[in-house]
Amino acid sequence: MKIEFVKYEGAGNDFVMIDCRVEDTLLASGDIVALCDRRFGIGGDGVMTLHDSEDCDCVMHYYNADGSEGEMCGNGGRCFALFAEHLNIGGTTKSFEALDGMHSADLLSKDGFRGEIRLSMIDVESIECGDGYWFLNTGVPHYVEFVDDVDSVDVGGRGREIRYDKRFAQGTNVNFVQIVGEGEIKMRTYERGVENETFACGTGATAAAIITNLTTDLKVTKYLVHVLGGDLTIDFERSGDMCYCNIYLSGGARRVFEGVIDSCNL
Repeated sequence: MKIEFVKYEGAGNDFVMIDCRVEDTLLASGDIVALCDRRFGIGGDGVMTLHDSEDCDCVMHYYNADGSEGEMCGNGGRCFALFAEHLNIGGTTKSFEALDGMHSADLLSKDGFRGEIRLSMIDVESIECGDGYWFLNTGVPHYVEFVDDVDSVDVGGRGREIRYDKRFAQGTNVNFVQIVGEGEIKMRTYERGVENETFACGTGATAAAIITNLTTDLKVTKYLVHVLGGDLTIDFERSGDMCYCNIYLSGGARRVFEGVIDSCNL
């Protein structure tokens, strides 16, 4: 079976997109791993499949590079919205369902294969304060730790250790955050499911911005987040002591290339 795909990236997070509206492409965990392999496959941090929906514009299924299904991916969600736009699905605001719930994505601008997307994220209803860290769910679980110099952190080593710590039963993404100035932070992330540092993490940037607000200045509710792959913007409202709502992740997305791969080669 031949699989048609399109490759997208958002701030350096890259994804393989497959349109499953006409023919549902059934992918096993091993197929996902093979597609994401950067030497022997297409290469990517994950795979997303797009499906029809009776309740919204479309449904997104997200699979991590290790073959596991993920609840949500912020940068992937923005790429997914641009993918839907290129398929002529929905209007300038897309609505889609992911495992963590419903999302809307505003197409702020489009220039050929590029677009600027503002994506709604789920509300944060609780935050755990640990010994030198914070833990919260912004679609997937995130550990946040502040550091003086994020460039000097051993993200692969320390991130992997924390990701598998028994305190986090389902595992966690790990974010190291440096405060640059008012409303501005730098972040590096070890991603669960990719099992390595990635160039960006949208749900991680969201978690980092919220914890920076909570711990430093409650008046600042919009953050510029510098990641290895570029810049992201997070804005939100505080709805309680440890609760946040109307959370949005904004940034660019780009269609990189399209192709066909034979499933016999996976």
